[in-house]
Order: sequence, then structure tokens, then C-alpha cells
Amino acid sequence: MNKELLTQLSEQFASTNQWSALWPEILLVLLAILVLLIDLFGGKFRERAVPLAAIGGQIGIFIALMSRLCGGFSDSRLLFGGMIMPTMLGDVMRVFFLLASILVCWLGMVYLRKQRTLPRMEFYCLTLIVTAALMLLGQSSNFVMLFVALETVTIGFYVLVSYGRNSIFSLEGGLKYLVLGGTSTAILLFGIVLLYGVAGDPSLPAYSQDSLNFLALEQFLALNPDNVLAKIGVVMVLCGICFKIGAVPFQIWIPDVYQGAPTPVTAFLAVSSKAAGFIILINLIVGPFGPMKELVVPLLSAIAVVTILFGNLTALGQRNVKRVMGLSGIAHAGYLLLGIVALAEGVELASWAIIFYLFTYLFGSFAVFGVMAQVAGVDDENQEIDHYVHLAKRQPFLAGVLAVGLGSLAGIPPLAGFIGKVFLFVVAFQANLYVLLAVAITGVVISIYYYFGWMREAFFQEQSWPEGKEEKLEPIKVCLPHKVTLAALAIITVALGVYQGSFGGF
Repeated sequence: MNKELLTQLSEQFASTNQWSALWPEILLVLLAILVLLIDLFGGKFRERAVPLAAIGGQIGIFIALMSRLCGGFSDSRLLFGGMIMPTMLGDVMRVFFLLASILVCWLGMVYLRKQRTLPRMEFYCLTLIVTAALMLLGQSSNFVMLFVALETVTIGFYVLVSYGRNSIFSLEGGLKYLVLGGTSTAILLFGIVLLYGVAGDPSLPAYSQDSLNFLALEQFLALNPDNVLAKIGVVMVLCGICFKIGAVPFQIWIPDVYQGAPTPVTAFLAVSSKAAGFIILINLIVGPFGPMKELVVPLLSAIAVVTILFGNLTALGQRNVKRVMGLSGIAHAGYLLLGIVALAEGVELASWAIIFYLFTYLFGSFAVFGVMAQVAGVDDENQEIDHYVHLAKRQPFLAGVLAVGLGSLAGIPPLAGFIGKVFLFVVAFQANLYVLLAVAITGVVISIYYYFGWMREAFFQEQSWPEGKEEKLEPIKVCLPHKVTLAALAIITVALGVYQGSFGGF
């Protein structure tokens, strides 16, 4: 009987295999292999050829993916035995992760040019593999697929965080991320095991032999919402995901890891890793955890309140700009949790409000990280606000891009970040989340202090360096391709604030 069941499952799995549905991920893996081959046989040209191949290949995939997305989405079908379910939202997040990866590789060129002793090829190869796993993560409809993709991403980040092997801060950050990441993985896995075990119990209604499948688990939880083990499993899974998005009380790793990691990796963590956690939350809330609304809403509401207040208040006294970005990123995770709670309350547009906010966060964050990469010296972890004194005089272009990026993150009109926050606040209002809304508005007001404090150093601070150290204020040279990229990020940030088109139905 077991043999017959295994044969039946194998045939069912094989009949739903559609590898063409995963063409962007497959092309990214092939591109990573190509980067390896270029490094092996490229000779003296490999130093330039590797980043150009990585970025150029991704731009080609991005154009093809955008063409497919603009052509419309066909249907949602379970593929690979229920492991993958392509959706419109999943395709949008594919574009998101690919765009973030292109920008990370661009930042990598700036960073590695200053770090002459570090290897080149491994950075781009790991970025491509992690991006492919992130794209699969957004389409997962089974906990097995979710866990494998998530751990592929996490293991890649373990290496990338400690990539600056000559820096004790990078190695320390990598070790802390490894230890705490392993702990969060154990919590997540234990929650998955609990859900698998209780949903496969034949003595309970709607039990299933495939209880790791989101659809089967949703049916089980709908008929067993008061099961204690199921509730514990749901809470543990949510706790494991909250580590990935940096929500309180799972945020302890962020300041040290963000400071120690190379600037491109810090940007990768701040944008793509956070977005991955939220796409998982969206898929779980609209799927298997939907029937657990009475548990999920109070839990995530409490986490959102504490996260917003903690992130903004702790960022007030920071002078290291990488720590400022990390702690402010905690606050942004809190704002995004408003959308998740609204989604759990049944506001359908909440998912698109979250996605729009993530895109505005991407453009604003990479504008800021792009300026940081240009201003930073060889000691990448040592980036203080004092280093931005007179930036408007030394390099007006960088100061302008920094102002646009920070203004968007602060939510200043008419920049994209302001509209993103408005969308989240609207769906929170529609869900009657008045307390959360008040806390979020308070958090935005607090954030203006440290964002504008950074801008003040760049534009208005007249004297901040100790006497005799004025020679450090040297002009900063930015080559034309990097200027074009930074200008594009700033222009998109302004354009999205002025006109949103038909994005997400708004």
C-alpha cells in the first residue's frame, strides 16, 4: 500500500512539473555558472567582465520579465506537486527581487573597487543564487518549499555578511547572524513540525496526509481554530519570520550585522530580506493562517506597536549611519506590519499597499546606500554622520540624491515614501486599526528628527570636525555610470510620489 501511494504521489508530482514556469530562476542559476566560467577563463579581463556579465545578464532577464508582466497574468495553478503556485503578486515580487539584485551588484562594484584584497566573483555568484531563492520563496505554497528556499537565502547571507574578511566587524556580524539565524530557523522549523503533526492527526476533522501544503493546512485550521498545538505552531512560525523582517523582539541582530556587513550586503538585507519576510506573511495570512485571525491580529498588532516605537526611538542617538539605516529599517518593518494586520482583517487592497511601500522603500534605500558607498572609505564599517559634513559643497549631486532618499524614507511629500505611508495608513483606517495608526503617525514624526539630522550635516552644518582635521573634507569623484544610476533612483522616487498610475489598483 505504501509503495502504491508513493508511486501515485510521484506520478502526480511529475505530471505537474512545468519547468518553463521557473525560467527566471533557472536563467539566474545559469548566469551564476557563467560568472564562474568567466572567472576561470577570463584571464586579465575577468575583473571587469564578471560584474558586467552579472549586471547585464540580470538586466536582460528583468526586461523579459517585465514584458511578460505587462502582457498580463494567465492563471494560478499548483505546480510541482503543490510546491509552487505562480501568482500575479509572485511575479511582481520577482521583478522586485531582480531589481534589488541588479542594484546590489552595482553597489558591489563600488565597494569592491575600494577593497582590492577581496575576491570579486564569489560576491556576484552568491548574489545571483540568493536572488533566485528569493524569487522561489515568493511563490511557495508548501512549507517544504518555503523552508528550503528560505534557508538557501539565509545561508547565502551568512557568507555575504562576513564577506569583508579583513574586517573584525564583518566577521563579528557574520557570527552573530549565524547564531541568531540558526536560532530563528529552529523556532520556525519547530512550528512547521507542530503544524504538520497536528494537521495529519486522523482523529481530527479535515486532517490531511499532505498537511505541509498551504491549501490543506488552511482547510484543517478552518475546522480546528481552537487546537492548542496548532496555535503554538502558528505563533512559532510567525516568530521565525519576524526574525527575518527585524521585528521586535527579534531585532537584536540588526545594528551589529548592518554595521559589520559590506554596504551592498547591508542594502541587500535591508530591502530584499525584509521584502521576503513580508511576502511570506502575505501568503500565509491570505492562505493557511487566515482562519486564525483571532490569534494573528492581536499578536502582530502588539509586535507592530513595539517595533515602530523601538526602531524610531533607538535611532535617535545613533551616529553611525549604517546603524541608523538598520534601526530605522526596524521602524519600517513596523509600518509594514500595519498592512499585514489590515490584510488579516479582510482589507483586500492591503497586500498591494504593502508591495507599493516595499518598492518605495527599495528606491529610497538604494539612493541612500548608493551615496553611502561613494562617501565610505576603506573602513566600510566606520561610516559616521560626521563624514557627511559639507557634502553639499564637496559633491552637490550626492547631497541632492541623499536628500531625496532620506526624505522619501521619512515620508516627506511629494516623494514616493509619503504616498507609500498614506496607502498603508488608509488600509489601516479601513480595518479600524486606530491605535496602530496613531502609533505609526507618532513614529513618522520621531523619524523626521534623525533623518533631517543627517541631512543637516550634509547641507547646513558649518563646523563639526575637530580643529586641524579639515583636510579630510576632500572632493568626492563619482563616475558617469554611477551618477546615472543614482539620478535614476532619485527621479523614480520623485515620480512615484507625484504619479502612481494604476499601481495595485489604487
